[in-house]
Amino acid sequence: MTQRGRATRSTGRPRDAAGPRGPRDTTGPRGGGDLAARRTRLRAVIEPVVNDAGYDLEDLSVSRAGRRHVVRVIVDTDGGIDLDAVADVSRAVSAALDAAEEASGDILAGEYQLEVSSPGVDRPLTLPRHWRRNVGRLVKVTVRGAVALPGQRGEQPSGDRQLTGRVVGADDETVQLETDAGRDSWAYAQLGPGRVQVEFTRLAELGEPDDEIDDADDSDEIDDSDDIDDEDDVEDEER
Repeated sequence: MTQRGRATRSTGRPRDAAGPRGPRDTTGPRGGGDLAARRTRLRAVIEPVVNDAGYDLEDLSVSRAGRRHVVRVIVDTDGGIDLDAVADVSRAVSAALDAAEEASGDILAGEYQLEVSSPGVDRPLTLPRHWRRNVGRLVKVTVRGAVALPGQRGEQPSGDRQLTGRVVGADDETVQLETDAGRDSWAYAQLGPGRVQVEFTRLAELGEPDDEIDDADDSDEIDDSDDIDDEDDVEDEER
């Protein structure tokens, strides 16, 4: 089943169980080093694996949860990605990270948790492919006032305003939105990040499953890892 809700696979990577490693980087607070630099190194390893599998790497973040790093990887493709595909990507990414660390030493000092997931409906629409993958959905977006708006025809542009409309088409340059005022095409430069609006009535009419909504109880989550340390604070997050 493909979906626009979130599918997640979480894998623990304890160092002690993974065999010998190269030299550890113990610089920085708590031996964590520079998370921004580590994120760059992680992307260099992870992005080619995701692309080779036929998906787009939508986001990569590194944070700390207790004594463990958490590496969150979000992938997507046209038509959505199902839980089986997420699991396949998770295994491929995990193997690539192991190989990279065997060759060059630890990318992240200490244990880490790898979480691979598809985007939830709360992910902002910032790229043309995001809009294309949400054709048919109701979206709220900010129209920037620094550019002329449809229908103004030479008038002074107004300030930023909120627009809610259904995505009826999207290409590399523009998106078409159907609003109460009709259908208009907008250049992406005119728009801020779009936000998909959950339509409970529409979901019921279409007969779509509840897991379309990115909810903790309906996220199709698999967690085969060791328990993360029970600390409430997540710090030093770098996106």
